[in-house]
Amino acid sequence: MNNKNMSQEQVNFQETKLSIPLSIFKLSLEKQEEVYNYLIQMTPSQKKAYLIAQDHLGTSFNILKSNGFIEWKKSRK
Repeated sequence: MNNKNMSQEQVNFQETKLSIPLSIFKLSLEKQEEVYNYLIQMTPSQKKAYLIAQDHLGTSFNILKSNGFIEWKKSRK
């Protein structure tokens, strides 16, 4: 892992009780906070879908491009 690409500050995702891909920690603090806010509001069925997608897609999973995240972001505008 290249520490140069890591954000200096990171959001504490422990409260989500979800598996968080390492790629999330390479995002800006603002994007990390956005992902965190999305994850903590998810329903149990959404969390299950998130975990399945992460498992099936592996390292190609990108939460910022997921339908759920995109719809959530649109609904906040």
